[in-house]
Amino acid sequence: MTTQHDKVDVLIVGSGASGAAAAWSLAETRMRILCLEQGDWMKSDQFPSNGRDWEARRHGDFDILPNRRARAADYPVNDDNSLMKVANFNAVGGGTVMYTAHWPRLHPSDFKVKSLDNVADDWPIDYWTLEKFYEENDRMMGVSGLAGDPGVPPRHPPMPPIPLGKTGSLYGRAMNDLGWHWWPSDTTVATTEYEGRAACINLGHCTPGCAQGAKASTDITYWPLAIRAGVELRPNSRVREIATGPDGMATGAIYYDADGREHFQPAEVVILACNGVGTPRLLLNSVSDKFPNGLANSSGLVGKNLMMHPWPVISGYVQQPLDGGRGPITSIWSKQFYETDPARDFVRGYMLQFNRGTGPASQAILSVGAGQLPWGRDHHKTYRELLDHRVAIGVACDDLPEEHNQVTLDPVLKDSNGIPAPKIDYTISENTRRMMEHGIARAEEILNAAGATRIHCSRTVLNYPGHLLGTARMGTDPARSVVNEWGRSHDVKNLFIVDGSVFVTGGGVNPTSTIQATALYIADQMKQRLANLFD
Repeated sequence: MTTQHDKVDVLIVGSGASGAAAAWSLAETRMRILCLEQGDWMKSDQFPSNGRDWEARRHGDFDILPNRRARAADYPVNDDNSLMKVANFNAVGGGTVMYTAHWPRLHPSDFKVKSLDNVADDWPIDYWTLEKFYEENDRMMGVSGLAGDPGVPPRHPPMPPIPLGKTGSLYGRAMNDLGWHWWPSDTTVATTEYEGRAACINLGHCTPGCAQGAKASTDITYWPLAIRAGVELRPNSRVREIATGPDGMATGAIYYDADGREHFQPAEVVILACNGVGTPRLLLNSVSDKFPNGLANSSGLVGKNLMMHPWPVISGYVQQPLDGGRGPITSIWSKQFYETDPARDFVRGYMLQFNRGTGPASQAILSVGAGQLPWGRDHHKTYRELLDHRVAIGVACDDLPEEHNQVTLDPVLKDSNGIPAPKIDYTISENTRRMMEHGIARAEEILNAAGATRIHCSRTVLNYPGHLLGTARMGTDPARSVVNEWGRSHDVKNLFIVDGSVFVTGGGVNPTSTIQATALYIADQMKQRLANLFD
Protein backbone atom coordinates (compact mmCIF):
# COMPACT_ATOMS: atom_id res chain seq x y z
CA MET A 1 0.00 0.00 0.00
CA THR A 2 1.33 3.40 -1.00
CA THR A 3 0.91 6.37 1.34
CA GLN A 4 -0.20 9.50 -0.52
CA HIS A 5 0.94 12.91 0.77
CA ASP A 6 -0.40 16.41 0.23
CA LYS A 7 0.95 18.08 -2.87
CA VAL A 8 3.80 20.57 -2.52
CA ASP A 9 4.81 23.34 -4.89
CA VAL A 10 8.47 22.30 -5.15
CA LEU A 11 9.95 18.89 -4.42
CA ILE A 12 13.76 18.69 -4.14
CA VAL A 13 15.48 15.30 -4.14
CA GLY A 14 18.81 15.46 -2.31
CA SER A 15 19.95 17.71 0.54
CA GLY A 16 23.65 18.10 -0.29
CA ALA A 17 25.58 20.98 -1.78
CA SER A 18 23.14 21.87 -4.55
CA GLY A 19 19.81 20.83 -3.01
CA ALA A 20 20.42 22.90 0.10
CA ALA A 21 21.45 25.99 -1.87
CA ALA A 22 18.42 25.74 -4.15
CA ALA A 23 16.04 25.22 -1.21
CA TRP A 24 17.40 28.27 0.63
CA SER A 25 17.20 30.46 -2.47
CA LEU A 26 13.65 29.42 -3.37
CA ALA A 27 12.38 29.79 0.19
CA GLU A 28 11.84 33.51 -0.30
CA THR A 29 9.05 32.74 -2.78
CA ARG A 30 6.92 31.40 0.12
CA MET A 31 6.06 28.36 -1.97
CA ARG A 32 5.63 25.08 -0.12
CA ILE A 33 9.00 23.40 -0.59
CA LEU A 34 9.89 19.86 0.51
CA CYS A 35 13.25 18.11 0.29
CA LEU A 36 13.55 14.32 0.39
CA GLU A 37 16.90 12.99 1.67
CA GLN A 38 17.68 9.28 1.78
CA GLY A 39 20.06 9.68 4.74
CA ASP A 40 19.50 11.12 8.19
CA TRP A 41 20.74 14.13 10.14
CA MET A 42 24.28 13.69 11.40
CA LYS A 43 24.98 14.51 15.04
CA SER A 44 28.34 16.04 15.90
CA ASP A 45 29.05 13.32 18.47
CA GLN A 46 28.82 10.71 15.69
CA PHE A 47 31.83 12.03 13.79
CA PRO A 48 35.16 10.18 14.03
CA SER A 49 37.02 13.34 15.03
CA ASN A 50 35.51 13.01 18.50
CA GLY A 51 37.83 10.09 19.25
CA ARG A 52 41.34 8.82 18.86
CA ASP A 53 40.17 6.13 16.44
CA TRP A 54 39.23 8.69 13.78
CA GLU A 55 41.73 7.30 11.29
CA ALA A 56 40.43 3.76 11.65
CA ARG A 57 36.85 4.93 11.13
CA ARG A 58 38.02 6.85 8.06
CA HIS A 59 38.57 3.39 6.58
CA GLY A 60 35.35 1.95 8.03
CA ASP A 61 31.95 3.51 8.68
CA PHE A 62 33.21 6.92 7.49
CA ASP A 63 35.08 5.80 4.39
CA ILE A 64 34.49 8.07 1.41
CA LEU A 65 33.55 5.03 -0.71
CA PRO A 66 29.98 3.79 -0.15
CA ASN A 67 30.91 0.23 -1.04
CA ARG A 68 33.31 0.15 1.91
CA ARG A 69 31.25 2.34 4.22
CA ALA A 70 28.00 0.38 3.73
CA ARG A 71 25.86 2.48 6.06
CA ALA A 72 22.11 1.89 6.02
CA ALA A 73 21.54 5.03 3.92
CA ASP A 74 24.10 4.06 1.28
CA TYR A 75 23.42 2.37 -2.01
CA PRO A 76 25.94 0.02 -3.68
CA VAL A 77 27.80 1.07 -6.82
CA ASN A 78 29.23 -1.30 -9.43
CA ASP A 79 32.45 0.52 -10.31
CA ASP A 80 34.43 -2.59 -11.24
CA ASN A 81 34.87 -1.25 -14.78
CA SER A 82 36.43 2.01 -13.62
CA LEU A 83 39.89 2.85 -12.32
CA MET A 84 38.26 5.74 -10.48
CA LYS A 85 35.87 4.78 -7.70
CA VAL A 86 32.69 6.60 -6.71
CA ALA A 87 32.85 8.64 -3.51
CA ASN A 88 29.75 10.13 -1.92
CA PHE A 89 27.93 10.45 1.40
CA ASN A 90 24.24 9.98 2.06
CA ALA A 91 22.98 12.20 4.88
CA VAL A 92 21.61 15.69 5.38
CA GLY A 93 24.42 17.77 3.88
CA GLY A 94 25.42 15.03 1.44
CA GLY A 95 29.01 15.07 0.25
CA THR A 96 29.73 18.35 2.04
CA VAL A 97 29.85 16.34 5.28
CA MET A 98 32.86 14.41 3.93
CA TYR A 99 34.63 16.73 1.47
CA THR A 100 38.07 18.24 2.11
CA ALA A 101 36.66 21.80 2.10
CA HIS A 102 38.99 22.86 -0.72
CA TRP A 103 37.31 25.74 -2.55
CA PRO A 104 38.66 26.75 -5.98
CA ARG A 105 36.34 27.98 -8.70
CA LEU A 106 36.28 27.01 -12.36
CA HIS A 107 38.24 29.40 -14.57
CA PRO A 108 36.53 31.52 -17.26
CA SER A 109 38.24 29.39 -19.89
CA ASP A 110 36.60 26.22 -18.54
CA PHE A 111 33.25 27.43 -19.84
CA LYS A 112 34.56 27.99 -23.40
CA VAL A 113 36.85 25.06 -24.26
CA LYS A 114 35.26 24.51 -27.67
CA SER A 115 35.84 28.13 -28.67
CA LEU A 116 39.34 28.26 -27.20
CA ASP A 117 40.71 24.75 -27.81
CA ASN A 118 38.28 23.09 -30.23
CA VAL A 119 37.48 20.25 -27.82
CA ALA A 120 34.29 19.19 -26.02
CA ASP A 121 31.56 21.88 -25.96
CA ASP A 122 31.07 25.37 -24.59
CA TRP A 123 28.72 25.89 -21.68
CA PRO A 124 25.62 27.95 -22.59
CA ILE A 125 26.57 30.27 -19.71
CA ASP A 126 29.94 31.70 -18.72
CA TYR A 127 31.96 32.44 -15.58
CA TRP A 128 30.59 35.96 -15.34
CA THR A 129 27.02 34.64 -15.29
CA LEU A 130 27.91 32.77 -12.11
CA GLU A 131 30.20 35.35 -10.52
CA LYS A 132 27.64 36.95 -8.19
CA PHE A 133 26.42 33.49 -7.17
CA TYR A 134 29.99 32.41 -6.40
CA GLU A 135 30.26 35.45 -4.13
CA GLU A 136 26.89 34.81 -2.48
CA ASN A 137 27.81 31.18 -1.89
CA ASP A 138 31.19 32.15 -0.40
CA ARG A 139 29.34 34.25 2.18
CA MET A 140 26.82 31.52 2.93
CA MET A 141 29.39 28.73 3.31
CA GLY A 142 31.98 30.94 4.97
CA VAL A 143 35.17 30.88 2.91
CA SER A 144 38.67 31.47 4.21
CA GLY A 145 41.25 32.69 1.73
CA LEU A 146 43.48 35.49 0.54
CA ALA A 147 42.25 37.94 -2.10
CA GLY A 148 44.54 39.04 -4.92
CA ASP A 149 45.56 35.74 -6.53
CA PRO A 150 46.73 36.75 -10.05
CA GLY A 151 45.88 33.28 -11.39
CA VAL A 152 42.11 33.68 -11.03
CA PRO A 153 39.46 36.42 -11.33
CA PRO A 154 38.95 38.63 -8.26
CA ARG A 155 37.15 37.15 -5.27
CA HIS A 156 36.55 38.30 -1.71
CA PRO A 157 36.82 35.55 0.94
CA PRO A 158 35.14 36.71 4.17
CA MET A 159 37.78 35.09 6.41
CA PRO A 160 41.60 35.04 6.31
CA PRO A 161 43.31 31.93 4.91
CA ILE A 162 44.27 28.91 6.97
CA PRO A 163 47.88 29.25 8.21
CA LEU A 164 50.54 27.88 5.89
CA GLY A 165 52.24 26.05 8.75
CA LYS A 166 55.55 24.31 8.37
CA THR A 167 54.36 22.25 5.41
CA GLY A 168 52.88 25.10 3.39
CA SER A 169 55.94 27.28 4.01
CA LEU A 170 58.21 24.49 2.73
CA TYR A 171 56.13 24.17 -0.45
CA GLY A 172 56.08 27.95 -0.95
CA ARG A 173 59.87 28.22 -0.76
CA ALA A 174 60.26 25.39 -3.27
CA MET A 175 57.83 27.06 -5.68
CA ASN A 176 59.64 30.37 -5.29
CA ASP A 177 62.93 28.66 -6.15
CA LEU A 178 61.33 27.31 -9.33
CA GLY A 179 59.67 30.62 -10.17
CA TRP A 180 56.19 29.09 -10.34
CA HIS A 181 52.85 30.51 -9.20
CA TRP A 182 51.36 29.46 -5.87
CA TRP A 183 48.75 30.87 -3.50
CA PRO A 184 47.18 29.95 -0.15
CA SER A 185 44.19 27.69 -0.74
CA ASP A 186 40.64 28.90 -0.37
CA THR A 187 38.75 26.61 2.00
CA THR A 188 35.42 26.48 3.78
CA VAL A 189 37.17 25.94 7.11
CA ALA A 190 36.52 28.77 9.57
CA THR A 191 39.68 30.60 10.61
CA THR A 192 37.76 33.11 12.76
CA GLU A 193 34.35 33.01 14.41
CA TYR A 194 31.81 33.10 11.59
CA GLU A 195 28.01 32.91 11.73
CA GLY A 196 28.03 30.82 14.90
CA ARG A 197 30.94 28.62 13.83
CA ALA A 198 34.13 28.71 15.90
CA ALA A 199 37.57 28.77 14.32
CA CYS A 200 39.16 25.41 13.52
CA ILE A 201 41.02 23.78 16.43
CA ASN A 202 42.53 20.98 14.31
CA LEU A 203 40.65 17.90 15.45
CA GLY A 204 42.09 15.99 12.50
CA HIS A 205 41.73 15.97 8.74
CA CYS A 206 38.43 17.33 7.45
CA THR A 207 37.30 14.37 5.37
CA PRO A 208 35.55 12.15 7.97
CA GLY A 209 33.23 14.93 9.16
CA CYS A 210 33.96 17.91 11.40
CA ALA A 211 32.73 17.35 14.95
CA GLN A 212 33.54 20.93 15.84
CA GLY A 213 31.55 22.47 13.00
CA ALA A 214 34.43 24.62 11.78
CA LYS A 215 34.14 23.06 8.32
CA ALA A 216 31.13 24.28 6.37
CA SER A 217 28.62 21.61 5.39
CA THR A 218 25.12 22.44 4.26
CA ASP A 219 23.50 20.84 7.32
CA ILE A 220 24.98 23.70 9.39
CA THR A 221 25.02 26.51 6.79
CA TYR A 222 22.11 26.52 4.34
CA TRP A 223 19.66 24.13 5.99
CA PRO A 224 19.03 25.91 9.31
CA LEU A 225 18.18 29.08 7.39
CA ALA A 226 16.04 27.27 4.80
CA ILE A 227 14.07 25.42 7.49
CA ARG A 228 13.57 28.64 9.45
CA ALA A 229 12.16 30.14 6.22
CA GLY A 230 9.59 27.35 5.96
CA VAL A 231 11.25 24.61 3.87
CA GLU A 232 10.49 21.07 5.04
CA LEU A 233 13.28 18.50 5.05
CA ARG A 234 12.20 14.85 5.25
CA PRO A 235 15.17 12.54 5.95
CA ASN A 236 15.31 8.74 5.57
CA SER A 237 13.37 8.99 2.31
CA ARG A 238 14.91 7.03 -0.56
CA VAL A 239 13.42 8.01 -3.91
CA ARG A 240 12.85 5.19 -6.39
CA GLU A 241 11.54 7.13 -9.37
CA ILE A 242 10.02 10.36 -10.61
CA ALA A 243 6.41 9.81 -11.68
CA THR A 244 4.87 11.49 -14.73
CA GLY A 245 1.36 12.09 -16.00
CA PRO A 246 -0.23 11.55 -19.45
CA ASP A 247 0.95 15.00 -20.51
CA GLY A 248 4.57 14.09 -19.83
CA MET A 249 4.89 16.44 -16.86
CA ALA A 250 6.44 15.23 -13.60
CA THR A 251 3.82 14.59 -10.94
CA GLY A 252 6.04 13.80 -7.97
CA ALA A 253 8.26 11.08 -6.52
CA ILE A 254 7.80 7.54 -5.28
CA TYR A 255 10.01 6.85 -2.28
CA TYR A 256 10.61 4.47 0.63
CA ASP A 257 10.86 5.46 4.27
CA ALA A 258 13.30 3.97 6.78
CA ASP A 259 10.96 1.01 7.39
CA GLY A 260 10.64 0.21 3.69
CA ARG A 261 7.10 1.57 3.32
CA GLU A 262 6.25 3.06 -0.07
CA HIS A 263 5.09 6.67 -0.35
CA PHE A 264 4.04 8.99 -3.16
CA GLN A 265 4.86 12.68 -2.82
CA PRO A 266 3.04 14.80 -5.44
CA ALA A 267 4.53 18.11 -6.55
CA GLU A 268 4.06 20.88 -9.08
CA VAL A 269 7.82 21.16 -9.71
CA VAL A 270 10.57 18.57 -9.18
CA ILE A 271 14.24 19.47 -8.70
CA LEU A 272 16.93 16.77 -8.75
CA ALA A 273 20.07 17.32 -6.64
CA CYS A 274 21.45 13.80 -6.30
CA ASN A 275 24.98 14.24 -7.80
CA GLY A 276 26.36 13.07 -11.12
CA VAL A 277 25.68 9.41 -10.36
CA GLY A 278 22.51 9.56 -8.26
CA THR A 279 20.64 11.85 -10.67
CA PRO A 280 21.11 9.74 -13.84
CA ARG A 281 20.37 6.63 -11.79
CA LEU A 282 17.02 8.10 -10.79
CA LEU A 283 16.20 9.37 -14.29
CA LEU A 284 17.08 6.03 -15.92
CA ASN A 285 14.92 4.19 -13.38
CA SER A 286 11.94 6.49 -14.08
CA VAL A 287 10.66 4.53 -17.08
CA SER A 288 7.15 4.83 -18.51
CA ASP A 289 5.35 4.37 -21.80
CA LYS A 290 6.10 7.98 -22.69
CA PHE A 291 9.72 7.73 -21.50
CA PRO A 292 10.83 4.15 -22.29
CA ASN A 293 14.55 5.04 -22.15
CA GLY A 294 14.34 6.94 -18.90
CA LEU A 295 13.02 10.34 -17.95
CA ALA A 296 14.33 13.45 -19.74
CA ASN A 297 16.40 11.25 -22.05
CA SER A 298 15.26 12.04 -25.60
CA SER A 299 18.88 12.98 -26.36
CA GLY A 300 20.15 9.62 -25.12
CA LEU A 301 22.69 11.53 -23.02
CA VAL A 302 21.39 10.84 -19.50
CA GLY A 303 24.27 9.10 -17.77
CA LYS A 304 26.75 9.86 -20.58
CA ASN A 305 29.87 12.08 -20.42
CA LEU A 306 30.75 11.19 -16.82
CA MET A 307 33.75 13.20 -15.61
CA MET A 308 35.61 12.16 -12.42
CA HIS A 309 38.89 14.12 -12.25
CA PRO A 310 41.82 11.66 -12.30
CA TRP A 311 43.98 12.82 -9.41
CA PRO A 312 47.43 11.23 -9.04
CA VAL A 313 49.22 12.03 -5.78
CA ILE A 314 53.01 12.37 -5.71
CA SER A 315 54.55 11.98 -2.26
CA GLY A 316 57.97 12.17 -0.67
CA TYR A 317 59.68 12.67 2.68
CA VAL A 318 61.87 15.45 4.01
CA GLN A 319 64.33 15.44 6.88
CA GLN A 320 62.71 18.12 9.04
CA PRO A 321 59.47 17.35 10.95
CA LEU A 322 56.37 19.06 9.51
CA ASP A 323 52.72 19.47 10.51
CA GLY A 324 51.68 15.89 9.92
CA GLY A 325 47.93 15.49 10.34
CA ARG A 326 47.56 18.64 12.42
CA GLY A 327 45.46 21.10 10.44
CA PRO A 328 43.23 20.96 7.35
CA ILE A 329 44.73 18.80 4.63
CA THR A 330 44.77 21.60 2.07
CA SER A 331 47.64 24.06 2.22
CA ILE A 332 48.35 25.92 -1.03
CA TRP A 333 47.43 25.58 -4.69
CA SER A 334 49.10 26.40 -7.98
CA LYS A 335 47.49 27.29 -11.32
CA GLN A 336 50.84 27.52 -13.10
CA PHE A 337 49.85 24.78 -15.57
CA TYR A 338 46.09 25.28 -15.68
CA GLU A 339 45.53 26.90 -19.06
CA THR A 340 46.23 25.31 -22.45
CA ASP A 341 49.82 25.70 -23.65
CA PRO A 342 50.41 24.93 -27.36
CA ALA A 343 53.93 23.72 -26.50
CA ARG A 344 52.51 20.76 -24.58
CA ASP A 345 51.12 17.55 -26.07
CA PHE A 346 47.68 17.93 -24.48
CA VAL A 347 44.95 20.56 -24.25
CA ARG A 348 43.65 22.18 -21.09
CA GLY A 349 45.57 21.72 -17.84
CA TYR A 350 45.57 21.01 -14.13
CA MET A 351 45.75 22.47 -10.66
CA LEU A 352 48.45 21.39 -8.24
CA GLN A 353 47.06 20.91 -4.72
CA PHE A 354 49.63 20.80 -1.92
CA ASN A 355 48.72 18.68 1.07
CA ARG A 356 49.81 18.40 4.65
CA GLY A 357 50.82 15.03 6.05
CA THR A 358 48.53 12.61 7.80
CA GLY A 359 48.00 10.86 11.12
CA PRO A 360 50.02 7.90 12.38
CA ALA A 361 47.65 5.11 11.29
CA SER A 362 47.18 6.53 7.80
CA GLN A 363 50.93 7.06 7.53
CA ALA A 364 51.52 3.40 8.28
CA ILE A 365 48.94 2.32 5.68
CA LEU A 366 50.42 4.65 3.03
CA SER A 367 53.97 3.57 3.78
CA VAL A 368 53.20 -0.12 3.54
CA GLY A 369 51.20 0.41 0.35
CA ALA A 370 54.11 2.26 -1.26
CA GLY A 371 56.59 -0.39 -0.17
CA GLN A 372 58.51 2.14 1.92
CA LEU A 373 58.01 0.62 5.39
CA PRO A 374 59.87 -2.66 5.89
CA TRP A 375 58.99 -5.34 8.39
CA GLY A 376 61.65 -6.56 10.77
CA ARG A 377 64.58 -4.82 12.48
CA ASP A 378 64.29 -1.48 10.65
CA HIS A 379 60.51 -1.14 10.94
CA HIS A 380 60.31 1.34 13.83
CA LYS A 381 63.37 3.29 12.75
CA THR A 382 61.99 3.80 9.25
CA TYR A 383 58.53 4.66 10.55
CA ARG A 384 59.97 7.44 12.73
CA GLU A 385 61.67 8.84 9.62
CA LEU A 386 58.32 8.90 7.78
CA LEU A 387 55.80 10.07 10.39
CA ASP A 388 55.28 13.86 10.20
CA HIS A 389 57.86 14.09 7.41
CA ARG A 390 55.51 13.43 4.48
CA VAL A 391 54.89 15.90 1.66
CA ALA A 392 52.36 15.22 -1.08
CA ILE A 393 51.06 17.03 -4.15
CA GLY A 394 47.83 16.14 -5.95
CA VAL A 395 47.40 16.77 -9.67
CA ALA A 396 43.77 17.75 -10.32
CA CYS A 397 43.42 16.92 -14.02
CA ASP A 398 40.85 18.47 -16.32
CA ASP A 399 38.70 15.55 -17.39
CA LEU A 400 37.06 16.26 -20.75
CA PRO A 401 33.66 14.65 -21.48
CA GLU A 402 33.46 11.43 -23.47
CA GLU A 403 30.16 9.68 -24.10
CA HIS A 404 31.51 6.20 -23.39
CA ASN A 405 32.22 7.25 -19.81
CA GLN A 406 28.82 6.62 -18.36
CA VAL A 407 26.39 5.70 -15.61
CA THR A 408 23.86 2.96 -16.39
CA LEU A 409 21.66 0.71 -14.27
CA ASP A 410 23.18 -2.55 -13.12
CA PRO A 411 20.99 -5.49 -14.24
CA VAL A 412 21.69 -7.49 -11.08
CA LEU A 413 22.96 -5.33 -8.21
CA LYS A 414 20.27 -3.56 -6.15
CA ASP A 415 20.06 -1.53 -2.98
CA SER A 416 18.21 -2.61 0.16
CA ASN A 417 14.89 -1.39 -1.29
CA GLY A 418 15.35 -3.30 -4.55
CA ILE A 419 16.24 -0.21 -6.62
CA PRO A 420 18.82 -0.98 -9.35
CA ALA A 421 22.31 0.18 -8.43
CA PRO A 422 24.35 2.43 -10.72
CA LYS A 423 27.00 0.84 -12.90
CA ILE A 424 30.05 2.91 -13.84
CA ASP A 425 32.05 2.52 -17.04
CA TYR A 426 34.97 4.92 -17.11
CA THR A 427 38.34 5.07 -18.83
CA ILE A 428 40.97 7.80 -18.78
CA SER A 429 41.52 9.50 -22.13
CA GLU A 430 44.91 9.77 -23.82
CA ASN A 431 44.78 13.55 -23.43
CA THR A 432 44.28 13.17 -19.69
CA ARG A 433 47.04 10.55 -19.42
CA ARG A 434 49.51 12.91 -21.04
CA MET A 435 48.30 15.66 -18.74
CA MET A 436 48.78 13.38 -15.72
CA GLU A 437 52.35 12.54 -16.70
CA HIS A 438 53.18 16.21 -17.18
CA GLY A 439 51.73 17.03 -13.76
CA ILE A 440 53.53 14.14 -12.09
CA ALA A 441 56.84 15.30 -13.54
CA ARG A 442 56.27 18.89 -12.35
CA ALA A 443 55.29 17.67 -8.87
CA GLU A 444 58.48 15.62 -8.70
CA GLU A 445 60.47 18.74 -9.58
CA ILE A 446 58.77 20.62 -6.75
CA LEU A 447 59.40 17.85 -4.22
CA ASN A 448 63.03 17.66 -5.27
CA ALA A 449 63.31 21.43 -4.81
CA ALA A 450 61.82 20.96 -1.33
CA GLY A 451 64.53 18.43 -0.48
CA ALA A 452 62.29 15.37 -0.54
CA THR A 453 63.45 11.79 -1.07
CA ARG A 454 61.56 8.47 -1.38
CA ILE A 455 59.39 10.10 -4.05
CA HIS A 456 56.50 7.86 -5.09
CA CYS A 457 53.44 8.03 -7.32
CA SER A 458 50.85 5.41 -8.15
CA ARG A 459 49.21 5.41 -11.57
CA THR A 460 46.56 2.94 -10.41
CA VAL A 461 45.42 4.54 -7.14
CA LEU A 462 44.22 7.98 -8.19
CA ASN A 463 42.98 9.37 -4.86
CA TYR A 464 39.29 8.65 -5.59
CA PRO A 465 38.09 12.23 -5.18
CA GLY A 466 34.63 11.24 -6.37
CA HIS A 467 33.89 14.36 -8.39
CA LEU A 468 30.80 13.18 -10.25
CA LEU A 469 30.00 15.49 -13.15
CA GLY A 470 28.47 15.79 -16.60
CA THR A 471 25.80 13.08 -16.82
CA ALA A 472 22.83 15.40 -17.51
CA ARG A 473 24.60 18.19 -19.31
CA MET A 474 23.36 21.73 -19.88
CA GLY A 475 22.90 23.14 -23.39
CA THR A 476 20.62 24.95 -25.81
CA ASP A 477 20.31 22.04 -28.28
CA PRO A 478 17.89 19.34 -27.01
CA ALA A 479 19.67 16.77 -29.18
CA ARG A 480 23.01 17.45 -27.43
CA SER A 481 21.98 18.15 -23.85
CA VAL A 482 19.57 17.12 -21.09
CA VAL A 483 18.68 20.49 -19.53
CA ASN A 484 18.56 23.98 -21.00
CA GLU A 485 20.72 26.97 -20.13
CA TRP A 486 18.86 27.51 -16.86
CA GLY A 487 18.60 23.93 -15.65
CA ARG A 488 15.15 22.92 -16.93
CA SER A 489 14.73 19.60 -18.69
CA HIS A 490 14.18 19.91 -22.44
CA ASP A 491 11.65 17.07 -22.27
CA VAL A 492 9.83 17.65 -18.98
CA LYS A 493 8.97 21.30 -18.43
CA ASN A 494 8.56 21.08 -14.65
CA LEU A 495 11.72 19.07 -14.00
CA PHE A 496 14.96 20.83 -13.06
CA ILE A 497 18.48 19.57 -12.27
CA VAL A 498 20.84 21.63 -10.11
CA ASP A 499 23.74 19.30 -9.23
CA GLY A 500 27.09 18.58 -10.90
CA SER A 501 25.50 16.40 -13.55
CA VAL A 502 24.65 19.57 -15.53
CA PHE A 503 28.38 20.39 -16.00
CA VAL A 504 29.41 20.57 -19.66
CA THR A 505 33.12 20.37 -18.81
CA GLY A 506 34.74 19.60 -15.47
CA GLY A 507 37.75 21.89 -15.28
CA GLY A 508 40.76 20.93 -13.21
CA VAL A 509 39.53 21.90 -9.76
CA ASN A 510 37.32 20.65 -6.93
CA PRO A 511 33.78 21.38 -8.16
CA THR A 512 31.69 22.08 -5.03
CA SER A 513 31.94 25.86 -5.24
CA THR A 514 30.76 25.80 -8.86
CA ILE A 515 28.04 23.22 -8.15
CA GLN A 516 26.54 25.50 -5.53
CA ALA A 517 26.93 28.66 -7.59
CA THR A 518 25.15 26.89 -10.47
CA ALA A 519 22.34 25.76 -8.15
CA LEU A 520 21.88 29.33 -6.92
CA TYR A 521 21.86 30.57 -10.52
CA ILE A 522 19.20 28.03 -11.56
CA ALA A 523 17.07 28.86 -8.52
CA ASP A 524 17.38 32.55 -9.37
CA GLN A 525 16.30 31.87 -12.96
CA MET A 526 13.28 29.96 -11.65
CA LYS A 527 12.30 32.89 -9.42
CA GLN A 528 12.58 35.31 -12.32
CA ARG A 529 10.35 33.09 -14.49
CA LEU A 530 7.69 32.01 -11.99
CA ALA A 531 4.87 33.47 -14.10
CA ASN A 532 5.80 31.40 -17.15
CA LEU A 533 8.03 28.68 -15.71
CA PHE A 534 6.69 25.91 -17.96
CA ASP A 535 6.40 27.86 -21.21
